[in-house]
Amino acid sequence: MKKLLITTFIACIYSFTSYAGVNIGISGQAGLFVATGNEKHSDATQSASAGNYKVSDTEMGEVGYASVFVEAMIQDRFMIGMDYVPSALSTDTVESVRKDKTSSATASSVENKIQVDFEDLTTLYVGLMVTENAYVKAGMVTVDVITNESLGTGGSYGNTDLDGTAIGIGYNKTMDNGVFYRLEGNYMNFDGTSLTQGDMTVTLKNLDGVTGKVSIGKAF
Repeated sequence: MKKLLITTFIACIYSFTSYAGVNIGISGQAGLFVATGNEKHSDATQSASAGNYKVSDTEMGEVGYASVFVEAMIQDRFMIGMDYVPSALSTDTVESVRKDKTSSATASSVENKIQVDFEDLTTLYVGLMVTENAYVKAGMVTVDVITNESLGTGGSYGNTDLDGTAIGIGYNKTMDNGVFYRLEGNYMNFDGTSLTQGDMTVTLKNLDGVTGKVSIGKAF
């Protein structure tokens, strides 16, 4: 589905180039993301000492990354484009210890480690110049989530992907030679997802972020 959307979007941009300008550029972006999730045992109604529990947590993290973009500019007012992050965004490794019930009276300690890579972060967007320099934009965001874990049970969570939306507001200045720069603020919101391994389920309830973005490009 992701590849189909990107292919369709690129085809739309290509179809507009016969009567629209094309912008190509690079961006640097930094911001703050907040994620809320939980980990749940299949029988979370029993006591944690017996190895059954549900824990929830909220984490906040800083991000910084570069991207490339291409867009069609229609009548110097409407834009339709794609922004792509070529490198993976990696989280720190998180370690936790929980109790696995071995008998009715005993439980063993199990150490779990997990680290996540976010790959192929892609934004498909449309925008509108509301003044000569100011613009607003909105779009769809998709990213692959690669889990790298070491679980005491020997199992593993699968990989998945996240879809979301993005809105932004920015300032664009174009020189006489077609070179332009932009300053932009964005808000992103990703849908939740769940991954299950054995009797454990990890759920990402929400992932939200705000970023500041600086871009430079060339209009053709």
